[in-house]
Amino acid sequence: MSGHSKWSTIKRQKESKDSARGAEFTKLGNAIAIAARSGPDPDLNFNLRLAIDRAKAANMPNANIQRSIDRGSGNLGSEQIQEVLYEGYGPGGVAILVEAATDNINRTFPEIRLAFSKNGGHLAEKGAVAYQFEHLGVIRIDAVGDDVMLKALDAGANDVIEEDNESIIYTSLNDLAKVRDKLRDGGFNITESRLEYVANNTAEITDKELAVKVMRLIDVLEDIDGVTNTFIDFDIPDEFVT
Repeated sequence: MSGHSKWSTIKRQKESKDSARGAEFTKLGNAIAIAARSGPDPDLNFNLRLAIDRAKAANMPNANIQRSIDRGSGNLGSEQIQEVLYEGYGPGGVAILVEAATDNINRTFPEIRLAFSKNGGHLAEKGAVAYQFEHLGVIRIDAVGDDVMLKALDAGANDVIEEDNESIIYTSLNDLAKVRDKLRDGGFNITESRLEYVANNTAEITDKELAVKVMRLIDVLEDIDGVTNTFIDFDIPDEFVT
């Protein structure tokens, strides 16, 4: 896949180290609430099942998970959670998509706009950045080799990339559940499956100072409670990540 970015793997590893942050459960809860709007039963709502799986992997208590489901399905009578996609540019013209889940856009939007403006970037108009990305299903398996690739493609995957002893499998949005279940039934250990925005093309940031500025902006954005994920169209080398 031409747009594959190793930064997504680095960022995922970094997230796992930072998962103890107090805001983590808030983000996971918001993602569950958004998914639960399409139905509170994870057996019938695959996106909810994905969100719950991520929450459990982060050791989120079952009571918190159920409360988030109730909130999203309207059982708590609280303010409706909304899913919003913000588009912007960071230092060096890096294209950035910011996924947010919030019950108060009037609070979240200014926080995101301020994060961009104080860290060398700016928000863009709707559609100015999103066209540079494709919304895909992404599955990660802790195995590599022809067997993984052949079975993934046979299950309906679009592409398979090997990286750091794991296989990253790309699917269409509608095929994510089918491919994941077939691979799981085939005995593969799936470490993660989620929906991501994947850049159509990526370029590597070779200037360390610029890489640090981009990572600082991403960190500030992801510290905002309403932000659930960020995606960029540049790669950042491992040695630049602290």
